[in-house]
Amino acid sequence: MSLRATARIAADADGGLPLLVSDGPLALRRTRTPGPYTRVTVVGAMSAPLGGDRLAVEAEVREGARLLVDSAAATLALPGRDTGPAAYDVRLRVGEGAVLRWLPEQLVSVQGSELRMRTVVELAATARLVLREEQVLGRYGEPPGTLTTRLTVRRAGRPLLDQELAFGPGAPDGWDGGAVLGGHRAVGQLLVVDPAFEEKPVEPRLLGEHAAVTPLAGPAALVTAVAPDALVLRRLLDEAVAALAPF
Repeated sequence: MSLRATARIAADADGGLPLLVSDGPLALRRTRTPGPYTRVTVVGAMSAPLGGDRLAVEAEVREGARLLVDSAAATLALPGRDTGPAAYDVRLRVGEGAVLRWLPEQLVSVQGSELRMRTVVELAATARLVLREEQVLGRYGEPPGTLTTRLTVRRAGRPLLDQELAFGPGAPDGWDGGAVLGGHRAVGQLLVVDPAFEEKPVEPRLLGEHAAVTPLAGPAALVTAVAPDALVLRRLLDEAVAALAPF
């Protein structure tokens, strides 16, 4: 039987978490961290998402709050008894003067799985955001499942970014070709939104051989990277976070 679950987080400026609701395989834990952030870690309570599952995480960072959300382990998209695709929705809202660092572990697309992941972010005009997504295509030595991800970000009610990626069986031809992955097994995106970029926009540049920083039409920068494995990908994106988001 497929699963339906929605976990919810709300963070206040005083460091409180007035809403912290776990559901099904999505267990939320408040964890310690140095510095000014309230930290929540997503802990997988069971194997998910499986075929047919419908999972969601919702987070609201209220005015002036600073929230860091990470996860305890990678998420594995797995095949299940239900032959339909699984869905994983992330819905984020960041208020005026608030900061969200959304830094989950990798999503691994296991052979035979099919997952559609959608992330929607609503930012106030003075909000700041660091959002990392990492996809690993198959476990060691296996081909990937089918994975479609879409990231949609609006700032002050206006579109900032709308990007969709598709990999594996059923994806458009060329997804593993030289113009996309070039045979690499790990792909990642890092989005940094900071009102300070309005006065000093980010310069486009390469990060090594297979990563690039691109300024967006707004106070934001997008880093895209491919790598042979998850460790190399993480190192690239960690360097980008340190350079672009010292807050």
